[in-house]
Amino acid sequence: MKDFTEGSVSKLILNFSIPMLIGNVFQSLYSIIDSVIVGQYLGTKALAAVGASYPIIFFIIALVIGIGGGGSIVIAQYFGAKQYDKVKKASDTINLFLLGSGLVIAVAGLFLSRPILRLIQLPDELLDDATLFLQIYLAGMVLAFGFNGVISILRGVGDSKTPLYFLIISTIGNIVLDILFIGYFGWGIAGAAIATILAQAIAFAMAIVYLNKYHKIIGYRFKGWSFDREIFRQCIRIGLPSGIQQTFVALGMTALMGIVNSFGTNVIAAYSTASRIDSLAMMPAMNFSVALSTFVGQNIAVKKMERIRKGLISTLWLSMGLTLAVTVVILIFGKDMMRMFTDNQEVIGIGAQYLTVVAMFYWVFTAMFTINGLLRGAGATMVPMLTTLVSLWAVRVPAAYILAKWIGVSGIWLSIPIGWAVGLVGAYAYYRTGKWKNKTVFDSKGRGNAAEAMMGEMEV
Repeated sequence: MKDFTEGSVSKLILNFSIPMLIGNVFQSLYSIIDSVIVGQYLGTKALAAVGASYPIIFFIIALVIGIGGGGSIVIAQYFGAKQYDKVKKASDTINLFLLGSGLVIAVAGLFLSRPILRLIQLPDELLDDATLFLQIYLAGMVLAFGFNGVISILRGVGDSKTPLYFLIISTIGNIVLDILFIGYFGWGIAGAAIATILAQAIAFAMAIVYLNKYHKIIGYRFKGWSFDREIFRQCIRIGLPSGIQQTFVALGMTALMGIVNSFGTNVIAAYSTASRIDSLAMMPAMNFSVALSTFVGQNIAVKKMERIRKGLISTLWLSMGLTLAVTVVILIFGKDMMRMFTDNQEVIGIGAQYLTVVAMFYWVFTAMFTINGLLRGAGATMVPMLTTLVSLWAVRVPAAYILAKWIGVSGIWLSIPIGWAVGLVGAYAYYRTGKWKNKTVFDSKGRGNAAEAMMGEMEV
């Protein structure tokens, strides 16, 4: 556990971010490794089928993940205020919510996978494989949510190193199981989904053992867990806007996938594959943003506003530096990265074009995500939600549709940085107002202030 209210700002944020960044890079390798092995062993059609499933997965789990993220911020604020009894109650509440949600999603996935894939006009030649992959993947949501719940709780109390070790082990396990199930057992596309589920099960089991041995406050013992309604309301107040935001982001990604689907299997394979590389390239910004949220969550509980300002500046410098390095790598080696997934030259060319267009604007995404990280840590999650929805649904999706009609598939790629730019302007404008300073769940004496905070959100 780490206290962010004292000590060097840059050092604390960097030390917290780097293990988390490495861990999330390994976590992202789940989808990348699936795509590489599927593409090399099973071909372009299977690669497109797996890739088309990921926006659907994101859509189905987005709301739950958002509320779980709200729980992490609540835990960070209670921990910063040194209210350890509330930390325990919050961790129990989040665990119960995530496990229950995982069961619901697992059942719903059996019935909704094919209808959703039909809704986004996935070509018939990909439908059976994509449905099978999606159903198996969603069946493992209980394990995935349980594991991610443990990670969120540990990060909320300032521990980003421990999750890294679990993520590394689970990723290595995923690689081995992918090769075993697809390459040797010949289980096809189902093998990729089963490998991911088993790898997450291993990581989850190890995380439970660790918590029970070393963390009395947030131990993972089913007996004695309690669901605190007031804390859950705080998690919803903070997390629901982010969950709604992520849900609409996922819907936007699904809508974009629908536009991409109209261009055929090779474009689907190229887009979904390049998106895997794209998501890895965005990891520095996303992880520094999470670190800043935890930092702000602890410091705003004790009203250290100048320290928060320094945290924002330090995070911008750190994340921008990594983002520029990643941009250079993508621009130089983007086509070579595409070759890892497939030998299809058309797919490689289309994917490389996507990466070239989007990579030039990673810095816009980084600035937007960093400012939103501060706002979320302060509890002002409604604003990132609103700016994201406007930039996505009022700008990006319409721009993708119109530009695709005018200039072809490259118009879809151009719509992405256009949406980021609008989101950045909205986030920065609200940050400048200073209203986010009053969104914490505590008052100046560290007491619970959920009712006042909710009223503040209603004023946004």
